[in-house]
Amino acid sequence: MTFMQTNKLTLVVDDSRVIRTIVGQALRQLGFDTEEAGNGREGLERLREKGPPAVVMIDWNMPELNGLEMVQAIRANPAWNDVRLIMITSENELERVETALEAGADEYIMKPFTKEMIQEKLHLLGIALPGIAPATI
Repeated sequence: MTFMQTNKLTLVVDDSRVIRTIVGQALRQLGFDTEEAGNGREGLERLREKGPPAVVMIDWNMPELNGLEMVQAIRANPAWNDVRLIMITSENELERVETALEAGADEYIMKPFTKEMIQEKLHLLGIALPGIAPATI
């Protein structure tokens, strides 16, 4: 098994406590452990403290360090090469999606979203869901 298949840690980075709660709850229902951060700067601190998670769910519009800047900072650190990054945002213009993907985001989820959308994106990225048997995906 690879690191990504066995890692149960996720990081949710959003300046909205409500969104962090919703995404965190969905990830916990899928069998993951979650950490949270209220902006990109806090998110990078959590990465340094806790080590690389399987996936980081990142909002685009945040104070101090926005989601795009956070993606760029993560991709600039070779120790975090295996971390999968999913932008969760209301930014839905094709140009913004392309910008995020070019910067290093692996996937993009537009608000509003469902737990099933998160599950689908994790599956597309090859991230095993700890709480769900592979045959059910």
